[in-house]
Amino acid sequence: MKSYSLKSLGNKNDYMTILRETDEGYVIRIVRDLDGYDDVQTDFLSKELFDCCIRTGYLTEIKEEMKIAVNA
Repeated sequence: MKSYSLKSLGNKNDYMTILRETDEGYVIRIVRDLDGYDDVQTDFLSKELFDCCIRTGYLTEIKEEMKIAVNA
């Protein structure tokens, strides 16, 4: 499963993980840090919107080394 950092205001560590791929898009889990607690949502993202978010820099892939550091 690939994870992506979400571009956000301030110094937040919001991220998204692709749980499953379908013909139309992706089932994703979004984790947002809201004043010390995690807000977790599961949603659907079309392939077209996903590609647009990558192109514009709203989503940035989190490399494996960064995942280990964040989870440590």
